[in-house]
Amino acid sequence: MDTSNQAIQPTVIIYSSPTCAFCEMAKEYLDSKGVKYTEKDITSDADAFKFVVDEVGQAVTPIITINDTVIVGFDRPKIDDALEDTAKARS
Repeated sequence: MDTSNQAIQPTVIIYSSPTCAFCEMAKEYLDSKGVKYTEKDITSDADAFKFVVDEVGQAVTPIITINDTVIVGFDRPKIDDALEDTAKARS
């Protein structure tokens, strides 16, 4: 199968918690851009909790990973930059 014309989707993970309003905003933003993501709840997923603490030194949410880029908080410009880097890598 020829996949040369198929878009390469970035690997996106949102580390969230149930009461995090900025997590909801980040998910809505990615949904509006048509970006698929995996959500990991740090309150019920010990591995996700460990990743967040190891990465930023404390249990804060949201943490968004886009490929190898780690974004702390809901930061639209950083999200857009990381998504743009993915688009550039495939062209």
